[in-house]
Amino acid sequence: MNIFVTGGAGYIGSATAQALLNAGHSVTVYDSLVTGHHAAVPEKAHFIHAALDDNNVLNKALTSEKFDAVMHFAAFIEAGESMKDPGRFFHNNFVNSLSLIESATRAGIKKFVFSSTAAVYVSSEQPITEDSPLGPTNVYGQTKLMTEQTLEWYRQIHGLHFAALRYFNACGALPGRGEAHQPESHLIPLVLRVALGERKSVSIFGTDYPTPDGTCIRDYIHIADLVSAHLLALKALDQKDKLIYNLGSGTGYSVREVIETAHKVTGKQIPTIESARRAGDSARLVASSEKIRRELGWKPQHDNLQDIITSAWEWHKSHPKGYEE
Repeated sequence: MNIFVTGGAGYIGSATAQALLNAGHSVTVYDSLVTGHHAAVPEKAHFIHAALDDNNVLNKALTSEKFDAVMHFAAFIEAGESMKDPGRFFHNNFVNSLSLIESATRAGIKKFVFSSTAAVYVSSEQPITEDSPLGPTNVYGQTKLMTEQTLEWYRQIHGLHFAALRYFNACGALPGRGEAHQPESHLIPLVLRVALGERKSVSIFGTDYPTPDGTCIRDYIHIADLVSAHLLALKALDQKDKLIYNLGSGTGYSVREVIETAHKVTGKQIPTIESARRAGDSARLVASSEKIRRELGWKPQHDNLQDIITSAWEWHKSHPKGYEE
């Protein structure tokens, strides 16, 4: 197939683009490089450096050749930041997604795989299923939910086949590919930067949550498992017009547990600073991925936190400045 990948210079998008190429597909990466890295774009992918809100360039790109599917990874991901600057997130994550969906539909593209998030759900003490109550606690999650709802209307009205993959916490590294956001907001790379001596400490935002150690609990999923789910979903859209799946390991780890595991993996002390809660953070988000396991045969291969952090540590040690070398 010929696949149009937005955000293909980012962490998950570039890894998925490479996997698509490895599977024999053709790939065009469309990325503004506002948060992505040109060095992360797979060598054999066609690259278009442009913003999603540049409608002329986007429309030209989508009609320049026949694409079979869009895989959409281009979004701002910092949940805390979304509560400080909501307009920026609504514009980039929702308005630009709407433009992309409309342009893709007009171009006759029939399949759309969307990078969604567990942040669309209400926090729960029980493993979250696809039928769990929806209720974003931050603007980031709201923009993703609105995009999912838009895709549903385009399915009903235009026959667009779509998959919404609701990630929990993406993490880990693949050979030559690791996590290097601009700015960095994810816990594991922040902790590892402390271990590398690039930061003095890592902040713990909230120690009074209703969890065993008072810190937030999250489900961490290795990027290799995320990528494999995307390829399975893309293939499944040949037969089905709507797929909504959680992607997670099913195991929750607290912020303190992640820090302690990183200490064991690196052998380095990781000083912490206890800070107030951030607006929009849920106490606990852990996945039930039973549905995608049952329907598509997906199974995480890297669901051990120590193994995940070890893979990330190896990448960060060899890329202390991320992709900027």
